[in-house]
Amino acid sequence: MATSGKAFTVLWLQAGSCGGCTMSALAAEDVGLVKTLGRFGIRLLWHPSLSEESGAEALAILDAVAEGHQELDCLCVEGAVLDGPNGTGRFQILSGTGLPMRDWITRLAPRARHVMAVGSCAAFGGMPMAGDNPTDARGLQFDAWESGGALGKDFRSASGLPVINVSGCAPHPGWMVETLAALTLGDFGPERLDSLGRPRAIADHLAHHGCGRNEFYEFKASAARPSDRGCLMENLGCRATQAPGDCNIRRWNGYGSCTDAGYACVNCTSPGFESPSGPFQETAKLAGIPVGLPVDMPKAWFVALAALSKSATPQRVRTNSHADHVLVPPARRAPKLP
Repeated sequence: MATSGKAFTVLWLQAGSCGGCTMSALAAEDVGLVKTLGRFGIRLLWHPSLSEESGAEALAILDAVAEGHQELDCLCVEGAVLDGPNGTGRFQILSGTGLPMRDWITRLAPRARHVMAVGSCAAFGGMPMAGDNPTDARGLQFDAWESGGALGKDFRSASGLPVINVSGCAPHPGWMVETLAALTLGDFGPERLDSLGRPRAIADHLAHHGCGRNEFYEFKASAARPSDRGCLMENLGCRATQAPGDCNIRRWNGYGSCTDAGYACVNCTSPGFESPSGPFQETAKLAGIPVGLPVDMPKAWFVALAALSKSATPQRVRTNSHADHVLVPPARRAPKLP
């Protein structure tokens, strides 16, 4: 709970966004976002999709924060900041104000004790940056891999922290709620963030950890089609071995994940995922070797390990990797006693 005894206040803005991060957040825990936040003493001052206030009432809340009449513990921004056309920011105007959303963000951010980028668009630019980036989209404090963004690389909120990047497309609802809950305790320091501003509680894991296809990965028994049960890395573009996140440890909605559903991980928690080196769900290769290798693994070691693993693949694993259900169950035998 908020250590001061007062509610921890959150103001949520939607910049260049599809709304998917909000859709994900709505599924928080077993009671939805608002009640889940309430469990931690967190109160939404305003959310464009969830709050009753609209029009002049909503603008009055934003003005009160901007003028310092309303305390704000955390400004959450969902979606990329749009600078176009020609640096004016007028590709997105906050209705009823005549001002670009970019200007509202830069006006409100210094008033907030913390600033949180919700999703990879707000963190790094995300999907609006894909291709030629016609809207001049960028993140709050990063422009893809480069620090800077709409608030500048030197921006620090009132707490002394840079923008907290809860990246993902969309982020797991638990990532958003747990980060906000951690902020209410008042001991969230810079050591809890990685070099890209992502909470280490999430980013110190990989999506590969806990993947239900790991036995197939170990033997390099690869799927050829999305419906196959085999590993998605070799042929279908899976980047879970490179993707920060605990997606396969905590699962989504208590059960599933991208790889469970047969969809390759696209490393959506990292900058640049929107512009991969090849088509989505297709592994880019050089001389038959995947371009994207597991983090921390030299190419020579990967090639040697893959060759050895494939030579040792049990027939059961090889057969099941090219099926959409288990064809050959594990052997049933009594354990050998010493």
